Amino acid sequence: MSVLCARVRRGVLRRYRQVPRTEADGTFNLRRNTTRTSLIQSGVCGCCGPLRPRYKRLVDNIFPEDPKDGLSKSDMEKLTFYAVSAPEKLDRIGAYLAEKLSRDVVRHRYGNVVIAMEALDQLLMACHSQSIKPFVESFLHMVAKLLESKEPDLQVLGTNSFVKFANIEEDTPSYHRRYDFFVSQFSAMCHSTHEDPETRTRIRVAGIKGLQGVVRKTVNDELQAIIWEPQHMDKLIPSMLFNMQDSEDMDRSGHPSSPMAPGGGPELEENPAALAESCFRELLGRAAYGNMNNAVRPVLVHLDNHHLWDPNEFAVSCFRIIMYSIQAQHSHHVIQQVLCHLDTHQKDTPRVRAGIVQVLLETVAIAAKGSVGPTVLEVFNTLLKHLRLSVDFELGGDSRRNSAISMSSGQRGKESEERYVQNAIIQTIGFFGGNLPDYQRAEVMMFIMGKVPVYGTPCHTLDNVKIGHQGTKRIQTMLLSSLIMVTSGFKSKSMSAALPSTFLDPLFSISLIEDSELRQLVLEILHNIIDRYDNRAKLRGIRIIPNVAALKIKREKISKQDVAFMKKHGQQLYRHIYLGCKEEDNNHKNFELIFTTLAVLTIELANEEVVIDLIRLALALQDMAAVNEENLPMWTRCGIMALVAAYLNFLSQMIANSAFCQHVSKVMELRTLDAPYLLPEHIFRDKCPLPEILEKEDMQLYFQTSQLSECLAGPGYNSERLSIPYVPQVTVLYTVGKILHRCKQTSRDRLTRRKSFVDTISLQVDIMPSYLPDKSQLAEEITFETLKKAIDTTGLEEQEREKRRQLMEKFQKAPFEEIAAHCESKANMLHDKLAQIFELTIRPPPSPSGVNLTSGHPQHQSVPVYEMKFPDLCVY
Repeated sequence: MSVLCARVRRGVLRRYRQVPRTEADGTFNLRRNTTRTSLIQSGVCGCCGPLRPRYKRLVDNIFPEDPKDGLSKSDMEKLTFYAVSAPEKLDRIGAYLAEKLSRDVVRHRYGNVVIAMEALDQLLMACHSQSIKPFVESFLHMVAKLLESKEPDLQVLGTNSFVKFANIEEDTPSYHRRYDFFVSQFSAMCHSTHEDPETRTRIRVAGIKGLQGVVRKTVNDELQAIIWEPQHMDKLIPSMLFNMQDSEDMDRSGHPSSPMAPGGGPELEENPAALAESCFRELLGRAAYGNMNNAVRPVLVHLDNHHLWDPNEFAVSCFRIIMYSIQAQHSHHVIQQVLCHLDTHQKDTPRVRAGIVQVLLETVAIAAKGSVGPTVLEVFNTLLKHLRLSVDFELGGDSRRNSAISMSSGQRGKESEERYVQNAIIQTIGFFGGNLPDYQRAEVMMFIMGKVPVYGTPCHTLDNVKIGHQGTKRIQTMLLSSLIMVTSGFKSKSMSAALPSTFLDPLFSISLIEDSELRQLVLEILHNIIDRYDNRAKLRGIRIIPNVAALKIKREKISKQDVAFMKKHGQQLYRHIYLGCKEEDNNHKNFELIFTTLAVLTIELANEEVVIDLIRLALALQDMAAVNEENLPMWTRCGIMALVAAYLNFLSQMIANSAFCQHVSKVMELRTLDAPYLLPEHIFRDKCPLPEILEKEDMQLYFQTSQLSECLAGPGYNSERLSIPYVPQVTVLYTVGKILHRCKQTSRDRLTRRKSFVDTISLQVDIMPSYLPDKSQLAEEITFETLKKAIDTTGLEEQEREKRRQLMEKFQKAPFEEIAAHCESKANMLHDKLAQIFELTIRPPPSPSGVNLTSGHPQHQSVPVYEMKFPDLCVY
């Protein structure tokens, strides 16, 4: 050992003495001192070339004397061959290169830094073995050194090397490697605020590429699931959105943005917004089922922090990217996140809420084409809840809102902004419902109908307490408008499935409300459901159609299911059409929609029996307008007459009965000459002159039942039923609903309540005598024979048998309509009694101390409860 050391010392001295002495003294001393220092620093073993490790000699040889010459290719090939042949040396090669690079960075030798990173990149691409793991650690350490530098060139250089490393697919997973530092550093680079615009763009592009490399390196590695945790997503997602938003702001301000290459060329690489969008799409496309919430939540937070809901163009574009990037089965996660976010912003300004709803509209519009999961009814439930809140805010709920909301604008401005929210919600409901399959759409129709407040239901009571009559009407209008959009394009093979009783009953209850707008919405909903062949456009406008065949109406033979539907619900449809015609606030649109309803029923659901029922209904409407027992205005009476004329003209041509058509044409010709106000082309025209009275004696101006019976006397139609007048069947529900509606109106004022009570009693007194027998029959003279017949009971049994026989014969041979009319008359007496009972319950209880006698009749004065004097035993 001592001999070896002595030889080494002699070699060192010999090398030291071989330094040229021909140079100047200063240069010579400098060379000697430098050589001596390097020898001392390198150690005894490292100073001698033959004794230095081969990997160090190979690494040193790749660095030229002048860094401008670049990497020595021949020496790099030798180093690569050595690394591939001896992979166990890779970790030492990496450590030595890291040491040289760190020293060069500190000394600002950037040329050598570039050469070292180029060598590292080539070694990474050439070596694929298990021994590459320690080498990767040295590589990542060097990349981190470059990213920590404040020099933009070094940051870009380190990012490019990391991107190359991210594209390498490793054979075995890494159990200990973490990318927390790189996520933070690349995110900071994405938010660069460098003074030079070009340098700032280069740094941001490098940061986005680095994040894209992190995503590619981690999302496919099951051991790197930590990248989806909130602390990393809160840095990744906002960094991408910031660059996308920054480019959009520049476009809005008028600065042109870099063009985007469709295939990802140089233009894409130099455009931060396009590159960020590409990275954003890639990240969302790799999101698994359990990571969707963590990926969407930072987007919502970013939009909140930067106030991007109003205007919401950027928010809409972001969620379009999200919905088209994620897998279709994950769409309901995004919808649920937006719904929850809408709930958290229910006290924000209307513009913000409308912006979120519009984003939800775009989201559900895309999701409805695929799978929306179990959130269908949840979407509608949340939207209806916010619709209800918006009405509450619009109609005086501002005192319950957050005090931070600006109240400087006027009430009219607030109403218009809330209407903006309401319209956005209705559009979302309608668009979402319109894209659902028919079986789901039927459920949604039932769900929305259950939310509509109807008089007499607990829902209406609750709404009436909180928002009053005006708010209830507003909610009814908007929910029915939503139903119109949901039912648009709805095609059902069976009417019984599309219009069940649970849907028809509340819908028809709304149709009897004294509000023309609500009745119009109900009729439009019926048109959407009943009209399965889109014939409404051809029937638009109430008019006398000269040639129905020219309209080319599509129709098919009525099915057995539809026949059963009409037998079950036909009378209900006729009743509500009849009652809807005699409302005093009807206008042109109401009559137009009623005409369309009758025409659509004829096309879709009319067989021979239904045709007879519709003719009876039309004749009953004509009699109602002519007799005018309801004291209708003259314009309404003429409108009903014009409606009947337009419909019978349409019906006569649909059933192709020439005699029927001739009778209708004759009546219309006479009306054109003598009574043009009974035709739709005149009465629904502005400033149409109206008559003072309708001449009942001029029978030629009216459609006659006898002549229509003769026209339909042929086979197929039971014309005898036309002689039975149509009487609407008023149900108990309708009677109670009307009474409750009257109670609501009269409870506001006691004087009005008393007047209503007196008027109702007097009306019932006028009606009840019509059911009593004639007085001449009661005034029978009492004689001995009368008393004898009353005592004798021998003929009673025969009389009872005769009554039973007549009754059985009546029910066996009489037409159904006659039996129904007989039962209706008895039912009307029951309804009148119920009405009288309900009216009596409205009357306030008499006060024990408030009874006065005026002209011999007691009059009760209502005394407040707190002023009444009760016995001591009643007070506790």
